[in-house]
Amino acid sequence: MAFTVILHVASEEPIVGEVEQLPTATDVTITIQNPRRRDGKDMPNLAANVTTVIFPMNRMTFIEVVPSEEEEKIFGVVRE
Repeated sequence: MAFTVILHVASEEPIVGEVEQLPTATDVTITIQNPRRRDGKDMPNLAANVTTVIFPMNRMTFIEVVPSEEEEKIFGVVRE
């Protein structure tokens, strides 16, 4: 199951992509597929045909895990 994540890289714009598994505390790199900016546009510093990028974890400020549509349906907000 692929997870959509937002990588917050130190001194860079956030990067959206998919990972096969979430990183563990011992990982030194994170590999993402389909890297793009948050607005869905291509990354200007990558070649046009790049589909997978490996980043060092020491450059990450934090990583957001975006909920899937299925999770949003299950854990929807209840208002009274």
